[in-house]
Amino acid sequence: MKPSNLFTTDDRAVSPVIGVILMVAITVILAAVIGTFVLGLGDSLGDSQPTAQLSAEVTNSGSNITVEHSGGDSIESGALNVIVSSPDYSSSSEGTIDQRFSVGDSVTASTNGSDTVAANSEELRIRVIHQPSESILLDRTFQPADDVVIGDPITFN
Repeated sequence: MKPSNLFTTDDRAVSPVIGVILMVAITVILAAVIGTFVLGLGDSLGDSQPTAQLSAEVTNSGSNITVEHSGGDSIESGALNVIVSSPDYSSSSEGTIDQRFSVGDSVTASTNGSDTVAANSEELRIRVIHQPSESILLDRTFQPADDVVIGDPITFN
């Protein structure tokens, strides 16, 4: 290699290289945007899980289930589904909270049915599910102090 070739100012190859890099970048960005919408990932962004602190307990000698909202976001009416079940039985009780559920609110439902969860020996599971986002806001399993009857739909008031 000749020493005189080291200091040439021939910049003709820079422009095509930058052009190719820009075209590749634009193609990658367009593919990502189109892929997001084709796979439906953009649709799920609107249904986010609310942040809420909920608690549930069995009251009134095992005949009532009470759900309380202790903190966080208000939840629209009809958006919460409550499932009361026992691992020992195939049946469960299910109901929807049909009112707006805000901090400080509590709702109670009477339990009915044909299966009895025995006090201090069997487990009872209470789940509160936010229907629009299909996320579980509360999942509590405990041994009730009193017998609880489950199996029929429950209505919260």
